Amino acid sequence: MNTETIDNIKMIAETAREFAEKNIRPNIMEWDESQTFPKDLFHELGEMGFMGIVIPEEYGGSGLGYHEYVTILDEISQVDPSIGLSVAAHNSLCTNHIYEFANEEQRHRWLPQLASGKVIGAWGLTEHNTGSDSGGMSTTAVKDGDDWIINGAKNFITHAISGDIAVVMTRTGEKGAKNNSTAFVLEKGMPGFSSGKKENKLGMRASETAELIFDNVRVPDSHRLGEVGEGFKQAMKILDGGRISIAALSLGTARGAYKAALKYAKERHQFGKSISEFQAINFMLADMATEIDAAELLIQRASTMKNAKQKMTKEGAMAKLYASEACVRIANNAVQIFGGYGYTKDFPAEKFYRDSKLCTIGEGTSEIQRLVIGRDITR
Repeated sequence: MNTETIDNIKMIAETAREFAEKNIRPNIMEWDESQTFPKDLFHELGEMGFMGIVIPEEYGGSGLGYHEYVTILDEISQVDPSIGLSVAAHNSLCTNHIYEFANEEQRHRWLPQLASGKVIGAWGLTEHNTGSDSGGMSTTAVKDGDDWIINGAKNFITHAISGDIAVVMTRTGEKGAKNNSTAFVLEKGMPGFSSGKKENKLGMRASETAELIFDNVRVPDSHRLGEVGEGFKQAMKILDGGRISIAALSLGTARGAYKAALKYAKERHQFGKSISEFQAINFMLADMATEIDAAELLIQRASTMKNAKQKMTKEGAMAKLYASEACVRIANNAVQIFGGYGYTKDFPAEKFYRDSKLCTIGEGTSEIQRLVIGRDITR
């Protein structure tokens, strides 16, 4: 990166950090305990330009690249990973899917609303019986004149209740057939389109997760993204970028846990000195710092390739796999460093610990990332 880009990233990081400290930190545990999705906060994030980060300015976005995007997610997630998760899902899944695969009319129709934060986006791929096996989905779209009739349900969907627009993958062919999926944009208020049970989660509790339900939803063909049968291919391309998002979320979560543990280790004294001076704790902190830097380098490589529009399926999977697994280890060690206090809600370690686990599951489990990497390197 050139000097101008580095300076710009530093400025963006400072802006995101100040916003998170002022508007997010005071509410962390209240939102977590009540599982409140703070929708008004995301309107404010939209005013900051954080809800259409990589969307070009002509569509109402900020026109930034993936390095800036990663920086924003990192800074927000250091304060509250659940807010970082929702920013990531809105940007990289729903909004980016429309940008990547919509025609010009569709882009101008939906992207400015999403980039402003006045409209919240959701993205529906996962179903009750099809997690990693998303090619076997049961949600169907059947052509009826100039419209499509959609039936089925999606689960584990971020913003399923509060979202205003959802990009939904449907099956338009036989189960198991190639090119059997098509993507549509659905808007809340369409008859038969509703949300279901909100999940009671271990962590990321301020990021809303629930079902999307489709009961004979009539959708105009003008809401179809791309060609019939391309939906699954589109989804896989979107998940390539989504892996950078979850890697950045993991990085911020890990960094937040590490900073809290480092501060505590310096302040906590036993046997006449800070516990950071004891080799067991000192080595633990050294490993945490090293893993954070390693994760960041993998993420920056994938981001550079994404900005250059190069194929980065393997690199994105590597970044997501390593960063998410490191995040869990670092959050676990943070609790250990805090000791008994790390097990209480009066200190930040326990929340980072609860939030961290989602990173190894969402947008492709660690096992799926290894499958993606393994296929690539043995091809």
